[in-house]
Amino acid sequence: MELSKDLVAASATPIVLAILAQGENYGYAIIDQVRRLSEEQIQWADGMLYPVLHRLEKHGLIRSRMAHSNGRKRKYYRLTTSGSHALKRHREQWSIVHSTLSKLWRTAYVLCGSQNCRMA
Repeated sequence: MELSKDLVAASATPIVLAILAQGENYGYAIIDQVRRLSEEQIQWADGMLYPVLHRLEKHGLIRSRMAHSNGRKRKYYRLTTSGSHALKRHREQWSIVHSTLSKLWRTAYVLCGSQNCRMA
């Protein structure tokens, strides 16, 4: 199933912040981790990730540094203290959204019972 672009865009910031909360990382590794964690359901391209990273850096939520790894020069990103606070706020907000949708969908299922119901 292909996720809507709106949902992918809305979830990009909290996903990146959560990955960087685990430790310093570089762009391709972030893309790969998202792909693996989502079981191939979310597949970001460079053109989607790097604007997010640049925006987060501009707002002071992450910092970057250049370093050599395996003979390649890479830009590594890490979470700042402000980024940790932002991640906490995102977790709280997404928790509310998740809880609300879960309640709505559970209610819709109960109302439909075992019938083949479609949600409007």
